[in-house]
Amino acid sequence: MSDTENWVRIEREFDAPLELVWRMWTVPELFKRWYGPNGMSVPTAEMNVTVGGTRKVCMAMETPERSMSMWFTGVYKEVTAPRRLVYTESMCDEAGNIIPPQSMGMPDGFPDITEVIVELSQVGDKTKMTMVHVGVAEGTAGAGGWNQAFDKLAALAQAQAQVGN
Repeated sequence: MSDTENWVRIEREFDAPLELVWRMWTVPELFKRWYGPNGMSVPTAEMNVTVGGTRKVCMAMETPERSMSMWFTGVYKEVTAPRRLVYTESMCDEAGNIIPPQSMGMPDGFPDITEVIVELSQVGDKTKMTMVHVGVAEGTAGAGGWNQAFDKLAALAQAQAQVGN
């Protein structure tokens, strides 16, 4: 993976303090409330947010026609609270065993392990976030899902900031 690749890179500014946005990424009960594209819930978010700690997340969707769930696992590579978070991400089964992404409908060539890099900084009374998902190409469904999730994060963070949580 080289720096010249067209990986998903999203910059957002949130109307909330830095520490609150950090907690949105690192506290499972808060993370579950915003993560995933529209229509998806997060029934499981197990997160040991320490270097070498693991994470396991389930995104689920219920429709009248079917139920669908996608599991992801990874390892935290860098945790510099409250400014930088780096973790790997792989598709897995419910037990946390890594599975080929093609088994979940991803295209051939999609990597088994990707990396998410989140950088936060305080800008006045707002928080600037830059997120890069190394291994996921710009313009894919993954990029769209991140943008939908960040819309939810923005609304939740603003609401939490207003009530002082």
